[in-house]
Amino acid sequence: MLALPISLIFSLILLFLLASLRARGPVVAGLVLLVAANVLQGAVNAGAQYYGIAAMRAVQPVSAMLVPPAAWLALVTAGLDRALRPRDVLHLVGPALALICGFALRDALDALIPAAYLGYGLAILLVLRRAGHALPRARLSAGGRPALLWAAIAAGLMLSAASDLVIVAVQLAGRTDLQPLIVSITGSLVLLGLGLLGISMQDDTGPSAEEAAPTGPSEDDADLFARLDAHMTSRRPWTDPDLTLGQLARRLHVPVKQLSSAVNRCSGENISRYVNAHRVRAACEALRSGASVTTAMLDAGFATKSNFNREFNRVTGMAPSEWQASAAFGPVQRP
Repeated sequence: MLALPISLIFSLILLFLLASLRARGPVVAGLVLLVAANVLQGAVNAGAQYYGIAAMRAVQPVSAMLVPPAAWLALVTAGLDRALRPRDVLHLVGPALALICGFALRDALDALIPAAYLGYGLAILLVLRRAGHALPRARLSAGGRPALLWAAIAAGLMLSAASDLVIVAVQLAGRTDLQPLIVSITGSLVLLGLGLLGISMQDDTGPSAEEAAPTGPSEDDADLFARLDAHMTSRRPWTDPDLTLGQLARRLHVPVKQLSSAVNRCSGENISRYVNAHRVRAACEALRSGASVTTAMLDAGFATKSNFNREFNRVTGMAPSEWQASAAFGPVQRP
């Protein structure tokens, strides 16, 4: 009877999900790298720990060091909307060091690998703290969830670093018999989690998160917000469910952070809520004209019914069907 180790099963699951996602359309290069790195590491772990393949044991530290930079490059391309550059090859320094240490300084791997996972995890959290909701590549309909998913990826990296430290402690305690079990369970779960989070980023939709209380708008903020409002009214970009903050910023020829801050200070809400409020107003007009809830949702630029219902209730205080059935159709508050 064929028996497969957990890490290999998880790798096959991720590979299948990635192939399914790719069949639906183009996938962001960085996300492919992240999932592929986790698939590779899961397969290598299976070969080294379960099948006892010596060559896999030699490769294991190198493949492990590919995961953190893959997570970083996924954030850069899928979150920050930056293409891969030639200098990104510098992220291979870590795997190269792991290869060298595997031959000459194997004990150094016990510190090198956890340090890489911890360092990249902290770097991702730092970028998220600076960016807030201003992730140019994230769909505005996703609200604050993309940032939460990236934070979860960072947490996964740091959890992996913690599991590596547990392995070192087990080795020092002379319980090397527990090492395969720790690697199989914690390592496999972390790799599966990182891979699934990476896949979910491709077409994420989720609730908005509250932003910090805004400071008063400046004159420049007011001017930019007026330009944005005019653009939203005349061009109706919100009908595109894939609209991103980066696209709006490019159309208005301003930096992403400047546009996000102006909306926050002038409207008191984040950019995704501002855009979704426009969508809700359009949906209300369609419902008033007799359109079905589904038609109103799709025409207004919402991709999922759950997000539509949530945002509609936030703006109007009622579910779409209740609003349509109500005899008192009041004006919808302008965002």
